[in-house]
Parts: sequence; C-alpha cells; structure tokens
Amino acid sequence: MTFNRNILANYTSQLYVTAIGIVMVPVYIKLMGVEGYGLIGFYAMLQSWFSLLDMGLTPTIARETARFKGGTLNSVSYRTLVRALEGVFLTVALIGSLALFGAAYWFGDQWISSDTFTSKEIVTSLQLMAGVVGLRWLCGLYRGIIIGAEKLVLLSFFNIVVATLRFILIVPVLIYISTSPLTFFGFQIVISFVELGIIAWLAYSQLPTLPAGEKLEWKLKAVLPLLKFSFSVFFISSVWITVTQSDKLILSKILSLSDYGYFSVAVVAAGGIMVMTAPVTTATLPKMARMMAEGESDQVMSFYISVTRLISSIVLPIALLLGMFPGQVLWAWTGDHDLVARTAPVLSLYALGYGLLSVSALPYSLQYARGELKLHLIGSAIFVSVLLPLLVMGARAYGTEGAGWAWFATNLAYFLFWVPVLHRRFAPGIHLVWLIKYVAAPALSIAVSAVAMWEILPHTESRILTVAWLGVLAIALIGSSIGTNKLLSLWHKPSPSRGKNDRPPRV
Repeated sequence: MTFNRNILANYTSQLYVTAIGIVMVPVYIKLMGVEGYGLIGFYAMLQSWFSLLDMGLTPTIARETARFKGGTLNSVSYRTLVRALEGVFLTVALIGSLALFGAAYWFGDQWISSDTFTSKEIVTSLQLMAGVVGLRWLCGLYRGIIIGAEKLVLLSFFNIVVATLRFILIVPVLIYISTSPLTFFGFQIVISFVELGIIAWLAYSQLPTLPAGEKLEWKLKAVLPLLKFSFSVFFISSVWITVTQSDKLILSKILSLSDYGYFSVAVVAAGGIMVMTAPVTTATLPKMARMMAEGESDQVMSFYISVTRLISSIVLPIALLLGMFPGQVLWAWTGDHDLVARTAPVLSLYALGYGLLSVSALPYSLQYARGELKLHLIGSAIFVSVLLPLLVMGARAYGTEGAGWAWFATNLAYFLFWVPVLHRRFAPGIHLVWLIKYVAAPALSIAVSAVAMWEILPHTESRILTVAWLGVLAIALIGSSIGTNKLLSLWHKPSPSRGKNDRPPRV
C-alpha cells in the first residue's frame, strides 16, 4: 500500500510541476517579453548542466538511506556519511556557483546578444542564476535522504508547494513590482533559500539520533567506498545531459536572445514528450535487470515488447499531434499569432525528434538489463558528433528552424541506422517485426487518423474551441494507436529456442 501511495504521489507531483511550468510560459512572455523568457530558458539549461556536478551522489545517498532503514548500516556510520556528503555538496556548490558568477561577465559580453537588455542587466541576471542554481543543487542531497526513507508523499507535497511558489507567486511580483529579469531571478533566490531550509529540516527529521556521548566528525573517507557506484550513475547521466542539452547551449550563443526565447518555448512544449516517458523508464530498468539476473530472458523480451507497445501508445500520438498541428497547439496555448508563426516549425521538428528519441531509447533497457553499456556510449558519442556540427550549420544558415531540422535529422538517422545495430546485438531477429508491428504501423495509423480528423473537425480561430478540437483529436489519435496495437497483437510469430549465447529469443 505504501509503495502504491508513493508511486501515485510521485506521478501527481511530477505532472503538476510539469503542467504548471508549461501553463505559465505565455504569462511570462506577456509580462517579461520574449527576451526575458529567453533568459529563463538559459537558466533552465544552466541548471541541467550544473546537475553534472552531482556526480551520482544524490542517488547514492538515497541508496545508503534505504540500506540504513533496512538495517545494513548503523546510525553512527550513516550519520557520518551524511555529514561527509554535506561537506562535499557545500564545497562543490560554492565552487560551481562562484565559477558561474565569475563567468557571467564573459557570458554577458561575449555569449548572449540582446536588443532589450543592457549588458549589465544580463550579467546581473546571470549572477543571480548562479546563486539559484547552487542553492537548488544543494537541495538534491536532502531530497536523496527523503527518497531513501521512502517518504515520497511528503516530498511530493513539498515539490508541489515549491513549484507553486516559483511559478505562480512570481506573477503578482512581476505585475506590481517590476517585470525585469532581475526581479524574477531575485525572487527565485529568495524561494531557493526557503526551499533549502525546509528540505534540510525535513531530511534531518528522518535521520537517526546518535548514541549518548557520540560526536560526529567530518570524514571524507566515509564517501570513498561509494564512489564506484556514484561514478557509474554520473557517467550515464552525463551522457544523457550531453545528448539533450548540447543544442541549447550552442544555440544560446548563435541565436539572438529573442530567437532563443522562441526556441525555448518550442523546446518546453516538445520536451513534455520525454516527461511522459520518464516514469515508464524509471519502472522498467530495475524490473528488466532483475528478470535478467533471474535468468528469465524469454520474459525479458516479452516485457520489452510490452514496454514498446506502451510507449508507442503514449508517445506517438502526442508527438504526431505536436508535429502535425503545431500552430493549433501554440495558438491554444499562447494566443500569440507572432509566437505561433515564429515557433510552430521548430515545435513540429523538435516534437517529431523527441518522439523518435523516445522510441530509440528503448533498446537501452536491454543493455542496462545485461549490464553492457559499451554500445550505448558509442551510439551517444556518434549522436553528439553528428548533431553538433549540423546544429551549428543549420542555426547559422536558417536560425531556429535550421536547428530543428538538425535535431530531427539526427534522431531519424539514429533510429534508422543505430537501433538495428543494438537489436542485432541484444535481441537478434527482432528488429524488423519490432519496427513494423510496434512502431511503424501504429505511427501510420495515427497519421492517417490525424489527416482524417483534420478533414472532419471544423476549423476555428477561437482559442477555447481550438482547445476542444485538440482534445477530441488527441483522444482519437490515442484510441487509434491503442486499437492498432490491439489488432496487431493477434499477429504472433513463433519464438525459436535460445542459441548457444543464451541471448533473448526472437519475437
């Protein structure tokens, strides 16, 4: 029962935080202007890159907290570890924030170009960002403690409250005080201090009391035995961040701040696709690893197919909806004709790219289950080495739309040419059936349904009616995807016995 409550609470908070962040975008643009929102997009990108400094320590403290709760660690050893990690986190946060603070002068003068804000305003905004990023990163340690203690209902409620303060309470501040980005990021600094204080208090309430007369000392060696686990998590996370954030960093240099603001709007909308897949991925990886460890390779492959069907039923309808009707989505969302004209092509290409990325990422679960990540790293390196030069050339020649084409083309190439390599290695014989039955057929069905619905449903300029129109369309596309998957589930192909290498069977 506790597990189910934790899962429900986690979903609820994640959906709320994501939804409120998306809903408030038009409000920020109206109050701060598109260049002001461009700075917010730059801040979000900085925060993602700064998370690399975590080095896998947040998952590590969560794991060690769970081990303490399970009786593996005694209270003194556990509290000593927490104290050591607090020192590490504080040191890294100070160094990282000070580095960003100093680099703000260079970014303001040499990196970000603005027609609205002075160089001094941009530099000060970046320096405030450095403080926010450092404070929020410190919260990761205490979140890890609460997660390890399985107090996810408490943490989810806290996340909802903080998101409300960050995203909604800022609006009256912008209206009645100032719409300057300095006001926005200054407010975020205040909220970050409040967030850190409360999350630290909540985490300390989960820590055990020390035996009488016992005093804690700061011992770095308490962390050393955990570095192997934390670095493995860090390495995988760094690959993912490089794949998903390199384009945003490069474009912040190439594009003007206004164009970067429009680009950020498209990325926020398209990025919701990946948010929808994250809970499935989080639940899939440990289960497949356990099944493989128990020698259930047949069940692993069946489960992999089930996950593919689930992802295609969730992601493909949304990706194709955003890809085929970006203008209608943006109009219903923002009501801004200029933003629609500037952003719709980028949203379409990024949404289709994220849809491909969601499907292309599925074979990672097979690699994770077998503990063989070499091809994952090689594929990611190839992906980045192709994406970055295409991105630079496309953005310089065609602006945000050129960047969108680079993102879509790279993801399409990875899907067409690298995913077959992964399947050949980890699921020999499955790729053609997987491609046609579980990806291409549902996608074709959704696309045909979308074209048919476009002809049937009335077109309107009303935002309210457009929202209703998109709702009906989304339901129809999801229904088409599920129906196609159900129909194709009747198509079975006998599974041969396992080969001498005990690899997963064909399906």
